[in-house]
Amino acid sequence: MDNNNNMTHAPLPERMRVVEISRHGPPDVLSTSTRPLPKPGHGEVLIRVAAAGINRPDCLQRRGLYPPPAGASDLPGLEVSGTVVAKGPDVPDLRYGDRVCTLLSGGGYAEYCTASAELCLPVPAEMDIEYAAALPEALFTCWSNLFDRGRLECDDVVLVHGGASGIGTTAIQLARTFGARVFATAGSDAKRQLAEDLGAERAVNYRDENFVDVLKPLTDGRGVDLILDIVGGNYLEDNLRLLATEGRLVVIGVLGGATGKLDLGRMLTKRLTITASTLRNRLPAEKGEIAAALEEWVWPHLDAGNLAPVIQDIMPLEQAAQAHRILEANEAMGKLVLTTGH
Repeated sequence: MDNNNNMTHAPLPERMRVVEISRHGPPDVLSTSTRPLPKPGHGEVLIRVAAAGINRPDCLQRRGLYPPPAGASDLPGLEVSGTVVAKGPDVPDLRYGDRVCTLLSGGGYAEYCTASAELCLPVPAEMDIEYAAALPEALFTCWSNLFDRGRLECDDVVLVHGGASGIGTTAIQLARTFGARVFATAGSDAKRQLAEDLGAERAVNYRDENFVDVLKPLTDGRGVDLILDIVGGNYLEDNLRLLATEGRLVVIGVLGGATGKLDLGRMLTKRLTITASTLRNRLPAEKGEIAAALEEWVWPHLDAGNLAPVIQDIMPLEQAAQAHRILEANEAMGKLVLTTGH
């Protein structure tokens, strides 16, 4: 068969089950429906989805606060794992039947989706395919922000806010794997314990303790080199207090508000850097560079079992609304995953 055509070795159904956003609002606006299968374009593959990871941007999109980029599917879902079943033109490096996981701009809550071949990464050999659905969003985000923007180096001291979240559990493991000393914050004693079990030297339950007061003495008063922050405004002042000279604050979320008090004098004195980013709207070429770096530097650790996604529950696709409720209630430890049954 010609590797550049968009046919598959087995017949495909004409329609697929999906979970769509019927209108903007609470989790109940997510509804199950059917749609025609999408067709892969240039440089794309069609994936029979085994599982889709759930992320906070899905909840924001459901509420009308995070619209998909132009040309992307209106279905929620930014990461999936599954099997390549069809190919568009110019896809030389993937074969029919390959098990892959990938980052999407949308469309993951479905039995089939199209994806850029450049962003498809192999499912680690010893990993269940459903677990691999929890890899792309967290790993793309953590690699981009810890290493590219945060300039993480061996022996840095790192603080990860939200240490029991999908991003947090990944960031702790990734930073530890590459030689950093890691601290974390979390919202309960159980979450604090999870962060420490994953490699955080000390995790702070922010409901009971101030993280600056606890962590600064553990660094002999020096502070931390890098903070990965999903909270935003509420933590800005304390983040700057805790950063060491030449420290870097990388903001990737604003769960605690989008504004805060910025002490420019402290920034000047310590020569601090504050940066921030989102992933979804970045150019395909930028995401491709991240994918290549992950395959080179992180995938060997996944294959060796040094890194693994933390998954609280794997739920049927039709239970997407319940999964959103759990996530928005901050009851998840690690990731939630939807399975299609494929």
